[in-house]
Amino acid sequence: MKFVALALALASASAFKTPVTQRAASSTALNMGAESMEGISAPVGFFDPLGLAESGSDETLAWFRHAELKHGRVAMAAFTGAWIEGLGVRFPGDIDYHGTSFASIKGGLAGWDAVPTAGKIQMLIVIGMIEFASEFSKPHYMSGGMPGKIDCSNFPMLSRALWDPLGFTKGLSAEQRATKRLAELNNGRLAMIGVIGLMSAETVPGSVPALSGFSGF
Repeated sequence: MKFVALALALASASAFKTPVTQRAASSTALNMGAESMEGISAPVGFFDPLGLAESGSDETLAWFRHAELKHGRVAMAAFTGAWIEGLGVRFPGDIDYHGTSFASIKGGLAGWDAVPTAGKIQMLIVIGMIEFASEFSKPHYMSGGMPGKIDCSNFPMLSRALWDPLGFTKGLSAEQRATKRLAELNNGRLAMIGVIGLMSAETVPGSVPALSGFSGF
């Protein structure tokens, strides 16, 4: 689990690199393409210390960005849920037919262990449906489509649930939409770091001094 979390953080690094005054003569067009992608924010600028942006084609960069957006969105939901749960907020009722109440479930990674097998299967099915929808969007995100955009037109229920259900993007200008996309990227990156911190604090005592004594999220 910790290895996966670290991999997600490394993937998000492909959108940053500190500014430089002169690019080397060997700089590739691919790298210049990465520098022009959305997600470069002051004061950090373009940050790619591992050179991940040079590890493949333009299609690879689109795949990186699509993965970064999905991971960031999941991490934002996880981080928000972790702190809400940490405040003692619980769903009413039971999580299974054996009478296990939501209130009795411990926080953090133990929460997943408490989910019945049928519940885990349901979650995986929904995730699979979303992945299926994103991979069959036209145009595909690796062939000119927008990374992170999930076309759920063939899945009306998912479309209503996933794509701006509160209408925050309606009536916005192209510039305002670009600002919100940048905010989503940056918030997602911070959330991935935050989730890694929570997981580390729970599994490796003392690894995150700021969360010393943390017993679960």
